[in-house]
Amino acid sequence: MNFPPPTQFPPLILDDIKGAQKMLSGVSRVTAMEGSRHLTALVGAPVRFKCENLQRTGSFKLRGAYVRIAGLSPVERAAGVVAASAGNHAQGVALASALLGVRATVFMPVGAPLPKVAATREYGARVRLHGHVVDETLAAAQEYARETGAVFIHPFDHPDIIAGQGTVGLEILEQCPEVRTIVVGIGGGGLAAGIAVAVKAVRPDVRIVGVQAAGAAAYPPSLAAGHPVSIGSLQTMADGMKVGRPGDVPFPLIRDLVDEIRTVSEDELSSALLLCLERAKMVVEPAGASPVAALLSDPRSFRGPVVALLSGGNVDPLLMQRILTHGMSAAGRYLSLRLRLTDRPGALATMLAVLSVADANVLDVSHVRTDPRLGLTEAEVELHLETKGPEHCAEVAAALRDAGYLVLN
Repeated sequence: MNFPPPTQFPPLILDDIKGAQKMLSGVSRVTAMEGSRHLTALVGAPVRFKCENLQRTGSFKLRGAYVRIAGLSPVERAAGVVAASAGNHAQGVALASALLGVRATVFMPVGAPLPKVAATREYGARVRLHGHVVDETLAAAQEYARETGAVFIHPFDHPDIIAGQGTVGLEILEQCPEVRTIVVGIGGGGLAAGIAVAVKAVRPDVRIVGVQAAGAAAYPPSLAAGHPVSIGSLQTMADGMKVGRPGDVPFPLIRDLVDEIRTVSEDELSSALLLCLERAKMVVEPAGASPVAALLSDPRSFRGPVVALLSGGNVDPLLMQRILTHGMSAAGRYLSLRLRLTDRPGALATMLAVLSVADANVLDVSHVRTDPRLGLTEAEVELHLETKGPEHCAEVAAALRDAGYLVLN
């Protein structure tokens, strides 16, 4: 790598972040802050979204990438830069390099979503597909840096990156000076660390809550151990949080300045993404929706006004389709069940009439009449229904039972 060990870095201070803010003037957007009436009612205090999903390249990553690359010497710039990413960091490095006239090579996993690969190329970077997981891609990028002399731009483990991301914290204080709680998603920790430094230096009373996906939560065991530790399998839909080890640079900042780390489930992430789309009209990726998931999971535990950071909106349409389906199911908007009925002409139509009266929309029907488990006069039906929520699901199942059907699940 082309930067010294973390112990050689001077401590990050507010002046570093203010300097980054000046550097980013005219480069990154001062993204909007929008209120959420739905979450405000749940929390019992004002809740606002800081909309970094509307940032250039679709996430906060441009901020840190630009500050890091802008700080390179002329010799380093001439050697070019290299990065590894599944999406957001790739696009941030690509655009920052293009704006600064620096040659960029970005390694991405073989299975990276095509829209993210295309966007990275369109910003001017040379894309090389390597490996099937980010760790393999990262190793390839670091090897490329050693072989070519290109400067490796780490996604979170460098003070310049953290300073750039910390400008989000300064904007939050400017846009919502009365804020009492900031909720931010955590992957490697660069964003949360930068926000914590910026906010605590000005408003030490503001509570900062970090959120991780339960299937990729490296910070809780690391904080318990007192140093960064690696975790094993990473199982989450939130690609932006698939980081198996906290960064050495952001870790002590998060340890000292972030008040609490919470974890959220996949169902909670899906429900949060669905809420952002339905109620806020915001396209947000799973990692970006993690603060909303935390608010939904325990709304009355947050002191308001609350600012929830929507950190990114780069989500593959195919993944979005699957996530929305999962979110609808988690929210009780889909109901799947099996039931037995007498195998006679008109029996299926009679059963569908019961569903019509119950106002359930039938999405799919599987009618099984030949199965060793069934009696001579029995048939089994598997139903996939669209409903209005958990209470409606219970009402539909009850209507079928009242009509004399054996509901199996």
